[in-house]
Amino acid sequence: MAFQYLLLLLLALTFISFANPTKVADMDVAIRDYIFRSPHNNNTNLRTGQLHNIHLTPNLWGINVDLIRLRCGSLQRYGARIKEFDLPSGVKVYPCITRVFVVRQSCGLDCSCSSLYYNTYDLSGYQLISPVLGLNAYQIHNSGNSNTTPTQVSIVSGKRRPITVDFTSLVNNNTSSPAALCASFDGEGRVSVYNQEQPNVCVAKGGQLGLVVVFRGKLVSKVKIVVVSSIGAALGAFLLSLLMVAMLAKKKMKKNKKDDMERRAYEEEAFQVSMVGHVHVHHHQYPTPSS
Repeated sequence: MAFQYLLLLLLALTFISFANPTKVADMDVAIRDYIFRSPHNNNTNLRTGQLHNIHLTPNLWGINVDLIRLRCGSLQRYGARIKEFDLPSGVKVYPCITRVFVVRQSCGLDCSCSSLYYNTYDLSGYQLISPVLGLNAYQIHNSGNSNTTPTQVSIVSGKRRPITVDFTSLVNNNTSSPAALCASFDGEGRVSVYNQEQPNVCVAKGGQLGLVVVFRGKLVSKVKIVVVSSIGAALGAFLLSLLMVAMLAKKKMKKNKKDDMERRAYEEEAFQVSMVGHVHVHHHQYPTPSS
């Protein structure tokens, strides 16, 4: 029974290691496809201007996603506030014809998705102290077709005010630090670290954003945790392969043992039949004399 539980555990670990996204770009694509291309969703017909929370699949656990549909002209003229994101009036949306779908996503610190940022980007000397927030915008030409891949559009700051992100509601007194810096993660695997605009407020410079602090002392970084978890997943897969080999070998040994026992039983039976036949023939070679 313990062997079966161990096997199931290793199977689960292997499934998780392969089912989850391995890069930040993979995560963005998985979220996009789930929202717009899943046949179980009907998110393309949302009411304009209302924020909707999206419940993702288990392999995207820990990622909080909200979706809102906006008119391009209204967004450019009046701006919008999408939770932590402040899009001021004058933002540029291109290319956009009529409406744009804006996806706000948050990757929590205690979730597996946070390890993607340590794997994808070089955060040596820094540690995240806030969730990583992202804002992606898409345009759909045929909202009635779930097989249509949305076109990603850009939302950039205008000349008057930049787009800002306020992390105040996502950090507490224990993690908030005046020495915190803004970290911007672009789609090419590069990270930029710069000063805050205000306490817990960062200017968006494209990509996804989080707050980081500089490492000092002998702290155990999450990079090490990620490395250990990656090694653990690889070790789990290796142990699983060893178990499968052991099970196959054990099954083959049982089969060989059974075949050997059947062969020996057959040989003994054949030998006994042969001896009986020999005695029978020998008995008729010397008949008893008649009286």
